[in-house]
Amino acid sequence: MYKIDSFSYQCGIMDCFNEMVKAGLKPMALAHPFKTPQEREVFIPFVNQITKQYENYYYLDNDPLITDLFAASLNLNTYNIIFYRDEAAIEKYKELKEAKKQAIANKHYQEVRENIAYKFGRLLGYPDSHIQRYIENNNEKEEY
Repeated sequence: MYKIDSFSYQCGIMDCFNEMVKAGLKPMALAHPFKTPQEREVFIPFVNQITKQYENYYYLDNDPLITDLFAASLNLNTYNIIFYRDEAAIEKYKELKEAKKQAIANKHYQEVRENIAYKFGRLLGYPDSHIQRYIENNNEKEEY
């Protein structure tokens, strides 16, 4: 079997997600998270090329939204690239991050955490049934 290098693999994922965003299947998509900004920076020339090809945009996220949708360790202290087509999608994402921040500051995150996870999942194009399954199967939720 042909061995695929990590760079090519990541580029393939980004290409696929950009096609899905362009087709309207996902309002936004996440690249696999990077451990450092320098690791992410290597991909920016490809990101510029692929977003131009699919007529999408990208956002460099240095503080990814952690919700009950995915295991906390997947995105905690990582750097990400978010692909989107409609500016409203990235604005909703930023609003979710701010809503979580405010909920934590006001000590009522527990009351809204599932709602935030659902809204995040919908931004990623997941149906509610899948979001619920992701939340139920997540054994590594953030602690507050």
